[in-house]
Amino acid sequence: MKTVLITGCSSGFGLETAKYFLERDWNVIATMRTPREDVLPPSKNLRIIPLDVADADSIRSAVESAGPIDVLVNNAGIGLLNAVEGTPMEMIREIFETNTFGVMAMTQAVIPQFRERKSGVVVNVTSSVTLKSLPLVSVYTASKAAINAFTESLALELEQFGVRVRVVLPGRAPTTRFAENGRESQRMIVPEPYETLAQSLMEEWAEADHPTTNASDVAGAIWRAATDPSTPIRIPAGADSVEWARAAKATVATS
Repeated sequence: MKTVLITGCSSGFGLETAKYFLERDWNVIATMRTPREDVLPPSKNLRIIPLDVADADSIRSAVESAGPIDVLVNNAGIGLLNAVEGTPMEMIREIFETNTFGVMAMTQAVIPQFRERKSGVVVNVTSSVTLKSLPLVSVYTASKAAINAFTESLALELEQFGVRVRVVLPGRAPTTRFAENGRESQRMIVPEPYETLAQSLMEEWAEADHPTTNASDVAGAIWRAATDPSTPIRIPAGADSVEWARAAKATVATS
């Protein structure tokens, strides 16, 4: 029986992905900054351990506790919605510590065991905002776009050892806590000159006719990335992400 370690499992994509793998008889190591036993169904194949991907000691302890794994899913992340002008540098650093450096640190921690066994998969979860430029998410987009590039280069490094690396790009998922987390992160302090832009963006997102992403779309994409070697290195997840990926590809082809 194979084992997957998933970061950020307290809600959203991570929680749904943990359930998805459990339902398919995998051993699941679900990590959370504050472990909760009540969010996942009891299972002999489930372990819940604490992990803060921005803390080196926490990473070391979690990886040691997990033991050998077959797949690492780097899902933990922080949302942010604000103008650059209104985002303190300490907040920008916090976003990158989790969304970018945390992914790199977790990946670095498991590479030795994958390399030695000549097998393993790393799945990084980023965002469809890296496919289409949007206002007020520049810091968040930058933190995720860095992981897209990191993934593609890392895949070339590890291919010689039989290790696969993929990136899943979820679209906007209204049913997850991303928007709520984003508001908490920026503490609702959008500079006055940007308030009209922020309001219009929120109104556009609230329109019901826009395609969106379900957490199950993302879990399914992560499953394919983990189990199907034929998947492309970038895997859009959700109707809106698929649409944006096609548009981005068409733009590149005609430029």
